Amino acid sequence: MKAFQGVFLLILLIPIIEIYLLISVGGLLGVFPTVFLVVFTAVLGAFLLRRQGFETWQRFQASMAQGIVPAYELIEGPLLLIAGALLLTPGFFTDAVGFICLVPQLRRNIARYIIENHLIDGSVFSGAASSKKATEVLEGEYNKEE
Repeated sequence: MKAFQGVFLLILLIPIIEIYLLISVGGLLGVFPTVFLVVFTAVLGAFLLRRQGFETWQRFQASMAQGIVPAYELIEGPLLLIAGALLLTPGFFTDAVGFICLVPQLRRNIARYIIENHLIDGSVFSGAASSKKATEVLEGEYNKEE
């Protein structure tokens, strides 16, 4: 399946899933508890997102201070951004996916998968290898010809 078709399918299916879940939960609990639950998950998600984002930022700064490439933190940052967008979107399905992105171990596993399978050389981002690569200097000369 092409990327455009996949995105189109997601844009089409997610609102349908959200409406179904909101109607089902609303029928089970009632209108006001359902609205309260949606607002509560957004507030709780914002609180957890702020906390997780701050911890990720601290790990990023510590890695930079040690001269290590903060690869996991560079992947976790956008994952947290996606989690925040999903948590602020009203609905239960997007909240569930957003909360999954907030679990540190799951987020770390997602980042590891992205680094190992979707980057050119995942070994560059391991701690020992990156510190060796950072101190390696390539020298050379060039001439600009007109």
